[in-house]
Amino acid sequence: MSKTFSGTQIVKALRRIGYVVDHQHGSHIFMHNLGKNTSVIVPNHKEIKKGTLNSIIKKVGITIDELKNLV
Repeated sequence: MSKTFSGTQIVKALRRIGYVVDHQHGSHIFMHNLGKNTSVIVPNHKEIKKGTLNSIIKKVGITIDELKNLV
């Protein structure tokens, strides 16, 4: 995983696959997909840490390559 992602890039990518911003609490953006009935929390930071990124893509059900294509 050579490329790093920011919180806004991840939010933009998730919007493209059907997630909507539910609400924001501080620097954490809560997103929800009604079709899949899943929620994910994205920290709005300049750089998302590796473990946090892996957790987000695992919960959403996409790969890192698919995320790169969406961004």
